[in-house]
Amino acid sequence: MKTIAIITARGGSKRIPRKNIKEFCGKPIMAYSIEAALGSGIFDEVMVSTDDVEIADIARAFGAKIPFYRSDETSNDFATTADVISEVLDKYEKTGQTFDYACCIYPTAPFVTAEKLKIAMNKLEDEDGDAAMPVVKFSFPPQRSLIINNGSLEYKWPENTNKRSQDLEPFYHDCGQYYCFKVSSFRKFGQIVGGKVIPIITPDTEVQDIDEISDWQIAELKYKLM
Repeated sequence: MKTIAIITARGGSKRIPRKNIKEFCGKPIMAYSIEAALGSGIFDEVMVSTDDVEIADIARAFGAKIPFYRSDETSNDFATTADVISEVLDKYEKTGQTFDYACCIYPTAPFVTAEKLKIAMNKLEDEDGDAAMPVVKFSFPPQRSLIINNGSLEYKWPENTNKRSQDLEPFYHDCGQYYCFKVSSFRKFGQIVGGKVIPIITPDTEVQDIDEISDWQIAELKYKLM
C-alpha cells in the first residue's frame, strides 16, 4: 500500500498576502503541515503543490518534495482542491508512480499533528471508508437560526423555538484542515469527499478558519493553548 501527502500551497493569497509562508508562532505556517506529515511516518511521499518559487524553497527546507510546479490552470482563483489533486496524481502516474491512499493537507492548518494524521488514516483503512475528514460541532444549534425578514428578526424554523439544545440533532462542519481518501474513490467520485466518509470529531479549540488577520491572531492563541 502506497500513500502520499499532498500539501496545497499556491502563492496567490489575497486577503492575507503570502499567507502560506507567513510566520506563525515562530515559523512559516506551512511548516506545521509538512512536519506533521513527515512526523507521522505513514506517507511514502510528502509533497507540496505550488506555483511559487519562494514557497517551494521553504517547503524543501522543511523536508517536503517539489517534483513539479503547479500549472496555470490549477493556480487561479477558480481552481478547486480536487483539480489540484487530480493534477498531482496524473503527473505522478506519468512517471510510473501510483498511490492507494492520499491525504490532502492545507498549508494553513497548524492544528494538524502527526498523531491526528495517523488516527485518520488508520480509521479510513480499518472502517473501509472512501474518505476521512475532521469535523467540528456547531457551537449553537443551527435549527434555532434567526433570519431577517422585512427588517424584522424571526426564527427560520419556529417549531424549534422552545426545544432544548440537547434535544436537537448535533450538526457538524468541515474543519478545513485535511482530507484522507482512497485514490480509487477520488477517481470514482471526482471529488475528495465522496462515498462513505469517516468523521474525525475535533474540539472547537483546535479549529480556526484563517481568512483575516484577526483570525490569524485567534489561531495563534488557540495553538498556544493546545
